[in-house]
Amino acid sequence: MDRLLELLNSRPLVNGEEQDALGNPAEGRRWAREHGGEGSLAELALLRETRDILRDMVRGDGSPAALSPLLEGVHQIPEITADGLQWMIKTPPHARLAVEMVLAWAATEQQLPGRLRPCANDECRLFLLDRSRANRARWCSMAVCGNREKARRHYERTR
Repeated sequence: MDRLLELLNSRPLVNGEEQDALGNPAEGRRWAREHGGEGSLAELALLRETRDILRDMVRGDGSPAALSPLLEGVHQIPEITADGLQWMIKTPPHARLAVEMVLAWAATEQQLPGRLRPCANDECRLFLLDRSRANRARWCSMAVCGNREKARRHYERTR
């Protein structure tokens, strides 16, 4: 789930300018390798596409049907190991990390429905996974976005 959140947050706004951790081939290759991928250009293109589809879906602007082309020819095969049952993903090597991200999204939606969401700060493009008991988290970071929003409301009240 953390890798999924890192993928969704790989295109933030920094000082009003969009940054893309997967946009530059060298940076993208490093990002993919740090997250268990191979770092090929084909993998980076598929990760960017997957990220954008998932971001739209989490925002409520997209449909899960958009994931169908990414999942064509993907199979999960059960494997009995000393640790018990594990599911092996059978997919082309360049697609494995993107498929794992889609599966992580599906597991998050099933296990923690409604808790993966965009930051409530309109000037922020990051996402959060609300792990709080009350399910009331609104900001990607209380120290940054939460503080800014509270300061903005305070300023408006005292003005």
